[in-house]
Amino acid sequence: MTDIDNTAARRQKYQIETDSPILEKIYIMQPITENNEKEARDLIEEAKSLIESAGAAVAGVTAQKLRSISPATVFGSGKLAEIAEILNGLDVTILFNGDLTPSQTQNISSALGDRKVIDRTTLILDIFARNAKTAEGKLQVELAQLKYLYPRLKGKGGALSRLGGGVGTRGPGETRLETDRRYIRGRIDYLEKRLAELEKRRQLQTERRKKTQTKTIALVGYTNAGKSTLLNYFCNENVYAENRLFATLDATARKFTIEGADYLLVDTVGFLRDLPHHLIDAFRSTLESVLNADLAIIVCDATADFDVQLKTTLDVLHSLNFSSPYLLAINKSETLDENARALYPADCVFISAKTGAGTDELKRRISEAFKEKYIECTLLVPYAQLKDYSKLKNYAAECKSEYAENGVHIACSIEKSHIGAFERWLTPIK
Repeated sequence: MTDIDNTAARRQKYQIETDSPILEKIYIMQPITENNEKEARDLIEEAKSLIESAGAAVAGVTAQKLRSISPATVFGSGKLAEIAEILNGLDVTILFNGDLTPSQTQNISSALGDRKVIDRTTLILDIFARNAKTAEGKLQVELAQLKYLYPRLKGKGGALSRLGGGVGTRGPGETRLETDRRYIRGRIDYLEKRLAELEKRRQLQTERRKKTQTKTIALVGYTNAGKSTLLNYFCNENVYAENRLFATLDATARKFTIEGADYLLVDTVGFLRDLPHHLIDAFRSTLESVLNADLAIIVCDATADFDVQLKTTLDVLHSLNFSSPYLLAINKSETLDENARALYPADCVFISAKTGAGTDELKRRISEAFKEKYIECTLLVPYAQLKDYSKLKNYAAECKSEYAENGVHIACSIEKSHIGAFERWLTPIK
């Protein structure tokens, strides 16, 4: 077979047929070490899902088990030469499924014929840029992009001026990447101030919710576990939900009712294993809605690795100093038989956010969780004491009120720590 035939065979093997417009094709380089050997296959599948979420296509995968890591290129020179031969004549971008230093990125690019090389963080940032819809979300993404770019400016030379379209180059901040470090630093300072202002506004909203005793529930968990679908089912809403990673970035809050009691359900950005800390920091203001929740529902995907999802979620929550109680909801549980369900923790709730199966049990568990913190009671407040009651009203979540000859009958829930202030008006629940 001639060299031309070999090239044609490689094109047929790695080029992906797509409808117009042609998708950018990305070739995955997966390092395998002692630390990730057992989960290497899952890491590759996750990388493929990330590429699809970025609007690109997978051109192929090369994995190498590394006994020792080359400081310059991670992969050995022989493996890089093999990859360069495989990709000869193909128009593909290289994804290193891990984190690279600026010099490693440059060295790998040189070894592979000056191809564009991105790492996992760059790919995630690109997906964030695609999916940010609100003004705050766009500011958060730009801040994360610039903070990631800032230490990588040194040594890039003319590379910045060559940035064009494709994965790793889109987003609010990419049009000025060729400018100097002083501009980037000034832009970062500006974005941090803007986000600090928005955070103050968010804190005022949180304080108002606390004053009105709004019962807040946060939906948290691995990306693409079905949090937005669950919110849509509970609240009869049509919030954007799609079967891809990081489809939801911006916090969404909706009201719903369980047995006459009102709750606020908050959905926010999903988590991912080894999510870079500066990405978590950039979205910290959005994640404040989770910290201020009375209860969290950790949503896990029954079709994925439960241990990885739970560990990742709890690690992020602990890094945020989250201390509220939580429930475990296993979504897409229609795929599990009784033997498989027995492998999960005994306190899990098995649900299907798509069909609603198991959601009644989840609602019951939510009610129970709040009953431990709140007391459902009825008050009889004489008209002469309404002024005194109005001073304490913010500590009672009223469900129903009726005016009678002897005063106002109020059905409400009161946090246990404040029940003493209402003791004189308490009446037996009929």
